[in-house]
Amino acid sequence: MQPYSLDLRTRVVVALDQPSSRQAAVAERFGVSVACIKKLLRHARETGSLAPKPASGGRARYLDTAAQAWLVAYVGQQADVTLAELNQAWQAQGGRPIGQTCLWRVLDEQELRRKKKYARPRA
Repeated sequence: MQPYSLDLRTRVVVALDQPSSRQAAVAERFGVSVACIKKLLRHARETGSLAPKPASGGRARYLDTAAQAWLVAYVGQQADVTLAELNQAWQAQGGRPIGQTCLWRVLDEQELRRKKKYARPRA
């Protein structure tokens, strides 16, 4: 979900500065919730700005770059390895247990496809 635009934030605060304005009426007028207005006012009071907070970036990666490089190199050496076999090899070399989806995402980002045999027409 995207943050509200700076223009909308400014219009809400200007509307709240009008005499005898109520938060509920301003919220209804601009199509936002009263909780949103309260958070906006608190954010403006704490930071002095109406600009939204920067994006946090999401969760950190489970595998660091060295681990990802090891996985890619291993698949480069043994191209026909399955995800289950790759997971076992990862754990055997001292890595912590990880899901196959995590492995698949690393290989997909490197464009290493799992299908090794091409489709052939039936006889």
